[in-house]
Amino acid sequence: RQSTALFNGGHIGSGGMADTRNPDALNHEDPRKSISAAPSFEEYLKSRGGAPAAAAPAAPAPAAPAAPAAPAAPAAPAAVPSAAAPGSDGFQYGIYDGQKWDHDAKKAVYDQWDPTAPRSTLNFNPFETFGGNSPDASGIYPGEQRYKDPKRGDVSYAIMMAEKADIEAMNANPKAGDAPGAPGRKN
Repeated sequence: RQSTALFNGGHIGSGGMADTRNPDALNHEDPRKSISAAPSFEEYLKSRGGAPAAAAPAAPAPAAPAAPAAPAAPAAPAAVPSAAAPGSDGFQYGIYDGQKWDHDAKKAVYDQWDPTAPRSTLNFNPFETFGGNSPDASGIYPGEQRYKDPKRGDVSYAIMMAEKADIEAMNANPKAGDAPGAPGRKN
């Protein structure tokens, strides 16, 4: 049985479904079955309060070559990002939320972690596991509300062995106050 949705000579695709990607306007005696003409893209933007994008400005003329500069100083370590402001619901995600959550980012969060202060999205041990899982960039574990799958860094056997050595060194020399049941720990 053919669908009643095909009033304007629609095409039945290979899967047996009607092809309605570009229907023509149709005025049917039953207004529920009518298809109105779609506005142009410019009309649509105007109805949304926008306007068509203007052409990009011309590129500036290239500057004259500068005199040779002194040798560059060695690159400084990457700065730790600042925490974003809390959202409208008052919840504040961690400083690496939406950014790459690799071993270097975890070490930066670990360096700022105070095990004697209450655990929060800005104060947690990123290497602490809970139920066999690691936390996201805000200290939230899989299955908990607001967990976000982090953007992970590159992985290779050599990188994993270097990270393992770092973690073993951290475990051999824990921070002062880092003990089971400490306020800054999940466990």
